[in-house]
Amino acid sequence: MTAVRRAVIDVGTNSVKLLVADVAGRDVRPVLEESRQTRLGKGFYETHRLQPEPIARTAEAVGEFAEIAREKNASALRVIATSAARDAVNPADLTNAIERASGLKTEIISGAREADWAFRGVATDAELASHPLLLLDAGGGSTEFILGHGAKKNFAHSFPLGTVRLLEKFPHGDPPAKAEFAVGRDWVKNFFRNEIRPLLEPALRREQAAGDVWLVGTGGTTSILARMENRLNRYDREKIESTVLTLDQVVAHRKKLWSLPLAERKEIPGLPKLRADVILTGVLIYEAVMEEFGFDELRISTRGLRFAAVMEP
Repeated sequence: MTAVRRAVIDVGTNSVKLLVADVAGRDVRPVLEESRQTRLGKGFYETHRLQPEPIARTAEAVGEFAEIAREKNASALRVIATSAARDAVNPADLTNAIERASGLKTEIISGAREADWAFRGVATDAELASHPLLLLDAGGGSTEFILGHGAKKNFAHSFPLGTVRLLEKFPHGDPPAKAEFAVGRDWVKNFFRNEIRPLLEPALRREQAAGDVWLVGTGGTTSILARMENRLNRYDREKIESTVLTLDQVVAHRKKLWSLPLAERKEIPGLPKLRADVILTGVLIYEAVMEEFGFDELRISTRGLRFAAVMEP
């Protein structure tokens, strides 16, 4: 099968990401990956109105990424937008700004589509496709939980639990106070018990009765935790995806991160400086799922939403 070069620009609540890849069926070979934090969700969650400055930053990033994709000779280029865009009362302000900056229409995808694509993208990894998985895709505004094996999904749901959303819901000092940490942690734990467990647990227990289920994280938080664990100051897909974090390691990272002021977090090897704030809430989500559902290990995928989106013509 002849490979076709395609590109997708993913407009998230925290960042805009570009994937240019050569695609042949389910074989996705990245040519270029870029990410720019534009914090589209900043100031969003009180009114659910996207703010002018984050919209402008986001549209500018999309315009620049579109130009890069064209320079890389992508024959097809699509723009997708997720949680903040679909929850907004003024999505047209964003989509119109993106069209002016890039000449491209924006597809605002549902939570169900986001979950489906996240799982399909991760399943382009043959090892993960061969094993039962509980996949978490923790973004800035939402987290998708998908349970399945290979092409078969037994549970998929998008929850309003995201790193930027939590950061805005629970502001903290610098460094965070112990009481501020406790409030955020307790809210996340209660959300898992009251909102997530009743929906997920029956399907998870059925899957676990048939064999071992791996917990897999995709998205910025888990890639950063792997980079921190390996002290990687540059992106290395092979090393990130070969990392398996234990619960003890996740807890140790959480304790360190929540004990330091922002300036010191920015100096941690492997932690990108612009992610040194949202990593606090991201690590809470993964610690909570491991503790709530009894997972001792967390595997990491750098694939996901964009890998599935770029496979579709």
